Amino acid sequence: MEQFHRIKRLPPYVFSIVNELKSKARRAGEDIIDLGMGNPDQPTPKHIVDKLCEAAQNSKNHRYSASRGIPKLRLAICNWYKRKFGIELDCETETIATIGAKEGLSHLALAIVGPGDVAFAPNPTYPIHTYSLILAGGNLRTIPLIDHSDFMANLETAIKLTWPRPKLLLLSFPHNPTTQVVDIDFFKRVVELAREYNMYIIHDFAYADIVFDGYRAPSILQVEGAKDMCVEFYSLSKSYNMPGWRVGFAVGNPTLIGALTRIKSYLDYGIFQPIQIASIIALNGPTAPVDEIVSIYKNRRDVLCRGLNRIGWHITPPKATMFVWAKIPEQYKQMGSVEFCKFLIKQAKTAVSPGIGFGELGDQYVRLALVENEDRINQAVRGIKRVL
Repeated sequence: MEQFHRIKRLPPYVFSIVNELKSKARRAGEDIIDLGMGNPDQPTPKHIVDKLCEAAQNSKNHRYSASRGIPKLRLAICNWYKRKFGIELDCETETIATIGAKEGLSHLALAIVGPGDVAFAPNPTYPIHTYSLILAGGNLRTIPLIDHSDFMANLETAIKLTWPRPKLLLLSFPHNPTTQVVDIDFFKRVVELAREYNMYIIHDFAYADIVFDGYRAPSILQVEGAKDMCVEFYSLSKSYNMPGWRVGFAVGNPTLIGALTRIKSYLDYGIFQPIQIASIIALNGPTAPVDEIVSIYKNRRDVLCRGLNRIGWHITPPKATMFVWAKIPEQYKQMGSVEFCKFLIKQAKTAVSPGIGFGELGDQYVRLALVENEDRINQAVRGIKRVL
């Protein structure tokens, strides 16, 4: 079979092993509770759907759109950042709409990373954070993310020991999969390092709103001077239950936004315009729907963590994201995350994600997504209890 250069750089997709086992069990008639993929299960708020339907009836919106987003969407993005974080943005030079955060991250890496460029990303982390850099031809170095305070020490050491110096650092807090959170002082130190070593920062801020127990996630752009070297990505997928709509955006450093704008102009014609118009309604609209979505995730988190702790699988409830990052119980640790996931599907009728899919340092963990209702989560806990 023909071998392709970029495909050869990608490892086997370990999530497919668990997905196939889950699908096989369901085809056999088994009831598998799926806490694997972080795919929101609730509907998009009605006022957003209504605006989409209205805009789709206008034939003018059926034509090619603007690759970087229509002006009113970019204005809504700027106003949203101003209200939420007090950050001023230029709609023309510091803002771009993307076809979900994943597309934007991938194409920005393709635009700015070349062969031999060193790029840093955490380990473990969401796969696109590492593989966007690999696909772009970069020389990836991963920084252990076991605890974010250790991460900072590891990052400083890695910068000093790496030559050529890293061109780029890709971060994401609140973090998927580890659910770790940081404060503004963490970002201040990261920005200082980036300035000292002439390094760009990409921050994936997908879980900006999915926060609990009084925690508020800071934007890296709140740090003075951060726009000199940082861009931040946001997605409407989680906060507004719009995963299939594929709407995200990037804001920040004009040079990086300009590079993404240029490469996207060759690759796409933008998001379907009625979706962009509905996204304006989402960003400009009331915050109550987002608060309700967050409340649902919090309640599910509480049910899952209480249940697992009750049966002896000790979990610290996360302060953010729609996930629980759980260390494999001691008696099953030697199995590794893939075999433990297979074990849970077969014996507990519950599907979760293997930690090794997020990097080799995740192999002692599994990720549980809060994408089933509370009754189903309780059912999953009962199934896990039987086998633990």
